[in-house]
Amino acid sequence: MGIGWREPGMQLLVISHKLCWPAADSPSGYSTDGGFPAQIEAVSYLFPSTRVAVPVGARPEGKKGSPVTGRDLRVVPLTEPTGAGWRRKLGMAGWLGRNVALLWRESRRADAIYALIPGDVGLVGLVIGLVRGKPLLARYCGDWRDMKSVYQSLTRWLMERSAGGRNVMLATGGDGGSPSPSFPNVRWIFSTSLWRRDLERCAPAEAKSNLPLRLINACRQEPYKRTALVIRALPLLREQFPMVSLDIVGDGSSLPALRQTAAELGVAGRVRFHGQLPQAAVVALLRQATVFCYPTATEGFPKAVVEALACGLPVVTTPVSVLPWLVTDGVAGVILPEPSPVSIAGAIAQCAGDPAVYARMSAAAQDTASRYSLEAWNAEVGGLLTAAWGGTNGVG
Repeated sequence: MGIGWREPGMQLLVISHKLCWPAADSPSGYSTDGGFPAQIEAVSYLFPSTRVAVPVGARPEGKKGSPVTGRDLRVVPLTEPTGAGWRRKLGMAGWLGRNVALLWRESRRADAIYALIPGDVGLVGLVIGLVRGKPLLARYCGDWRDMKSVYQSLTRWLMERSAGGRNVMLATGGDGGSPSPSFPNVRWIFSTSLWRRDLERCAPAEAKSNLPLRLINACRQEPYKRTALVIRALPLLREQFPMVSLDIVGDGSSLPALRQTAAELGVAGRVRFHGQLPQAAVVALLRQATVFCYPTATEGFPKAVVEALACGLPVVTTPVSVLPWLVTDGVAGVILPEPSPVSIAGAIAQCAGDPAVYARMSAAAQDTASRYSLEAWNAEVGGLLTAAWGGTNGVG
């Protein structure tokens, strides 16, 4: 699949803060974690050639990655920014001194630039693209509606005022309206990390309504994800579902507190903490689970929810960002405006307590997920670029 641009040799330069690390088994020589490799592979099929400028360092302990690969794709290694929080921001001046000449040379060779933000490195890419005046694609991957810092608000301000013409500005998410009503050239885009073949493999191997209730939560484990509420719902579920258990996937600062909560409630033996896992392992756990529990307070477009839906799991979640459109209250799960242990336990029972209801929700979940493949993402992005940059959309 691809786009026949007016320039047959058109080269894309991707600039992102995503840390990559050397990997002998990767065609590009590098790997990383999360959905980044799959999405970069997808966007590479829209161009004859792609260069990916990212920080490169040692593989973090416990991280398991996937190869960064794609059509005529090469990784351009940048140095890794140091520190975290404000220390990292202070250190960006030195990082720019070490890397801006390389980024400037690569941007001169490129015919178009793709900046992934928020992220300090991606913001540098956005500014370089604007200064160069080249066709520019920028995607805000966080929660567009919930800017938590001055830096994020300034990034949004810059994207809004730069949108239009050859600058394609996308906000990850969706809520039935426009991301920025005063700036209609900013568009929503969904996010996924699954090809159509992957979605088909996610289908559950057996009916789950008669099996022990197995809950799962997969995300970055931070306080705003509110995973503790799911743990607190377990004691309320034991009478109706004596064998109830919970799988928690993902790293994050909340893990020590979550372990303590499970111990204090006497359900430590019912909760399994898996840490960060490669996508294949996460999907394997999802296929064994019954209900996906995700009472998050903020969100962009959660790839884990799409994966859960593809595995036929009803989702218990909140009316945040695109979640009400993905799940639809009572169709592929339950939407909780005010999540609490009691309301979460009730929603789980609503999904799993009646085999007929569960079968209906499971089928609706799989039908929803089928619309969010990387092929569909590729086609949507490609159509937007063709409209802005010219060329002919085609398969190649």
